[in-house]
Amino acid sequence: MKKLTMSKIIEEEVYSDILVIGSGIAGGITALEAAKQGLEVNVVVKSPGIEGSNTYWAQGGIVSFGQDDKPELLKEDILKAGDYINNPEAVDLLVAEGKKAIDRILIQELKIPFARSSPDKLDYALEGGHSRRRILHVADATGRTIATALYNHLKDFPNIHLYFDHTAVDLLTSPHHLTDPLASYQEPFCLGAYVLDNKSHLIKKFIANYTVLATGGCGAVFEFTSNPKTAIGSGYAMAQRAGARIVNMEYIQFHPTALYHREADNFLISESVRGEGARLKTRDGRAFMDKYSPLKDLAPRDEVTRAIYQEMINTKSKFVLLDLAGQTRVDIKKRFPYIYRTCLSYGLDITREPIPVVPAAHFSCGGVLVDTWGRSSLSRLYAVGEVSCTGLHGANRLGSTSLLEGLVWGTRAARHISENFQPELRCNPSLIRSWRYPQREEAIDPALIYQDWTTIRSTMWNYAGIIRTTKRLERARADLEYLQHRVDKFYQEAPMDPELVDLRHGLQVALLITRAALANQESRGAHFRLN
Repeated sequence: MKKLTMSKIIEEEVYSDILVIGSGIAGGITALEAAKQGLEVNVVVKSPGIEGSNTYWAQGGIVSFGQDDKPELLKEDILKAGDYINNPEAVDLLVAEGKKAIDRILIQELKIPFARSSPDKLDYALEGGHSRRRILHVADATGRTIATALYNHLKDFPNIHLYFDHTAVDLLTSPHHLTDPLASYQEPFCLGAYVLDNKSHLIKKFIANYTVLATGGCGAVFEFTSNPKTAIGSGYAMAQRAGARIVNMEYIQFHPTALYHREADNFLISESVRGEGARLKTRDGRAFMDKYSPLKDLAPRDEVTRAIYQEMINTKSKFVLLDLAGQTRVDIKKRFPYIYRTCLSYGLDITREPIPVVPAAHFSCGGVLVDTWGRSSLSRLYAVGEVSCTGLHGANRLGSTSLLEGLVWGTRAARHISENFQPELRCNPSLIRSWRYPQREEAIDPALIYQDWTTIRSTMWNYAGIIRTTKRLERARADLEYLQHRVDKFYQEAPMDPELVDLRHGLQVALLITRAALANQESRGAHFRLN
């Protein structure tokens, strides 16, 4: 059992103009753009390094405009993928500002070495749901390249302070966390967060004039996911407890192709692979996507995912095949070096044999409702990237728009804060409640946390996953609510530990998804119900 010494009641108060929680492209760009305006920025990162963000693992690329492209074509592709329940204002904004942000920040400032078809021409990839080749990429490691370059650039700013190995526990809000009874007469607002130092197990009060959630998505609450295990939706959970509006959580996009291998931990096979000519086949070699969509292998992700799921049921198989070896369009080793090397490490040569793949939870189209500046419904709280719901994606995300969304809204959130910055905190920091450590602390048993996560992930995969029914969702809700009572009780009595904080957050998010899926009886996009 994991024995921790009794937590000492020692608190550290950390001040800044802006607190950014998360280190992917959305959080990093927010910090960068705010720092340029002279604001002091603290960035809290749960993982020991930048590899904990979804940005780091993004393979495909980022949407721009191809040579024969037009803004109205991209707009229509986004709307079509989202089943036309996208927020039109958000779509227009991305289309209007996206390329400018790429050119200014990624290409000119960060010097991202996007692939080129010739010395003076960028190379544009094609992905499912896109009517044109418009995806800028760095082979198949676009996200890793951007995340690394952004991190190295952030280190050059003396007014940006990075706190790795720190887990955000709860947002600090008025009046809830203030000892002043008169605060109840004010409109609620956010003034930072309680943050756990993962090494010392002490809670710090990060106090800020403005707080920006950039915590990413929640794919890791499902048994099979393309996300890192840190992506358990902590931002959704904290925002909900603080009173911010959360919408569209039923729209969980499943990526159709993750590597099926017992040791691969659902390694993602980029959608660009199909864009370059790979075909989906059954285990006996029969191509099947022509049965499900006129776009065949380039259909939107939700259609491809359900087709694979159905074929797995029809053939009683645990996977299908993605055949890239049969195409002649690209040099596989050059175009997909990371995928090639990774598959080869598992004994699979993708230049000669097809790739066994299964669907995996990939992206949340819902989240903390924000406007075009990233402002949530809670004053002084912003949200950017996957944790937010701008309405851009509607019921289903168009491939490679997520990095661009993080770039555009991260830029806009920083701009809005800096242009409207109010230096006063509107409260006396001494009135912020101290963290209440339990008087008696129970030792944490890792076996219990592991089993609780197994229950959550298997429940979400089997009952609230790709194909949903009323009975499945009701079972999921009942099982998760029962577990929540036990976890909450344990959380009140156990020492502060990042694994326990994540468990509490992940369970709350699983219930958010399940309840939203139950409430919405209409199949649309990434939310598919049989009844």
